[in-house]
Order: sequence, then structure tokens, then C-alpha cells
Amino acid sequence: MDSLTNYLLVSSILFSLGLYGVVTRRNGVAVLMSIELILNAANINFLAFARFGGMNMTGHIFALFVIVLAAAEAAVALAIIINIFNNFDTINIDDVSELKQ
Repeated sequence: MDSLTNYLLVSSILFSLGLYGVVTRRNGVAVLMSIELILNAANINFLAFARFGGMNMTGHIFALFVIVLAAAEAAVALAIIINIFNNFDTINIDDVSELKQ
């Protein structure tokens, strides 16, 4: 019941949902949430291969690194979105296609 295939299936579903969200959403916060889904799918892969592939703690270390990277990415991206909202009064990424003059 507990096999590598199950973990990879869940990971591929999360990755697909994240990729769909990045491609179709125009709201900046929704795009960030979709990127987080993609990073979580990568974490599931790292941990699954660490458990079933005999990587020892390497997968856990990579997953921890991805979590730290995701936290930094979220902080920087939210600061950019707040700045865009202050300048353009929208968080729709299509409306912010050129610099304000």
C-alpha cells in the first residue's frame, strides 16, 4: 500500500495543478500559491526517493533547502506584489506589462 508509485502520483498531481495555476491565473497571489504547489511537489519527490531509493538523509536536506528557498521567495515576491499594488492599484499581472512613467 505504501509504495513509491503512490508518492509520485500525488507529486505529479500537485505539480500539474501548480503548473496549471501558473499558466492560467492572472492574480499575483494565486500565481505565488501555484509556485508553492510546484515546490511542494518537488519536496515530495525528494522525500519519496530518500525513503525508497536509499539516499539516506540527502533527500531530507534537499527538502529543507527547498523549504527555506520557498520562504525567501514568498517574502520577496509578496514585497514585489505590494509595491505593484501601491503603484498600479491592481495585483493583476497582465495590467502591469510596462513600467510606470
